[in-house]
Amino acid sequence: MTILRARDREPAATPARCQAQAWTMASSWRCAWTRWSPPSTRSAEVPAGSSCARVSWKEGPPPAWVVKQCVRIPVFVMIRPRGGDFLYSDREVEVMKADIRLAKLHGADGLVFGALTEDGRIDTELCTALLAVCRPLPVTFHRAFDMVHDPLVALETLISLGFERVLTSGCDSSALEGLSLIKRLAEQAKGRIVVVPGGGITERNLQRILEGSTASEFHCSARSARDSGMKFRNPNVAMGASFSAPEYSIKVADVAKVRTLNAIAKNIL
Repeated sequence: MTILRARDREPAATPARCQAQAWTMASSWRCAWTRWSPPSTRSAEVPAGSSCARVSWKEGPPPAWVVKQCVRIPVFVMIRPRGGDFLYSDREVEVMKADIRLAKLHGADGLVFGALTEDGRIDTELCTALLAVCRPLPVTFHRAFDMVHDPLVALETLISLGFERVLTSGCDSSALEGLSLIKRLAEQAKGRIVVVPGGGITERNLQRILEGSTASEFHCSARSARDSGMKFRNPNVAMGASFSAPEYSIKVADVAKVRTLNAIAKNIL
């Protein structure tokens, strides 16, 4: 799948700030960063994966249709009006609904979102409303799941709501750390929902995670840094918060990593 993310520092009031994900209908969600990633995804000629890019609404065309012009895999659009928690205001909900409609209008093949209540439970009322706008497209609940109070109860809630997939690190800092819970969730799901491990997955730990979780799909970044072509550089200015990525380093899809990851997955799955 391919994920294109709107900048979290952008205000939430304007519709159509969405994140796009392209699903490959195979075993992995492969993430790479920047809007130049999709062509790399195509050239890798892999049957599974996703590519992920940070693209702000003001920097160019909205991601969903940009990606669809570059790849021949289904594109899932992530709906997230801002960074931070997953407790949304009424205004943010309206933005999310507008983003969903816009994504569908421009050919999205699926949607991805997550919403919680203040006490860390799945917001069933909001999810039901958003799912209604998403249909008939398939929908994935993203890693908001990792912030729930009781993941086993939350999984049953997602199943009853009709989500097709849930992306999770096992409610831990990485999928490797949360491996035991991911396995428990997959066993509990019994095919009623696809549990997709994600978070810190690399070619070094993928085999262990797939074998240890019994998962048939996974999510990873498969990215590397590319140095900027800028010759003049101002080291005193950062375009965003102090924790922002370096101004002169660009995250891109790493085709070699993608091929390695898919080779590992093929041997296991």
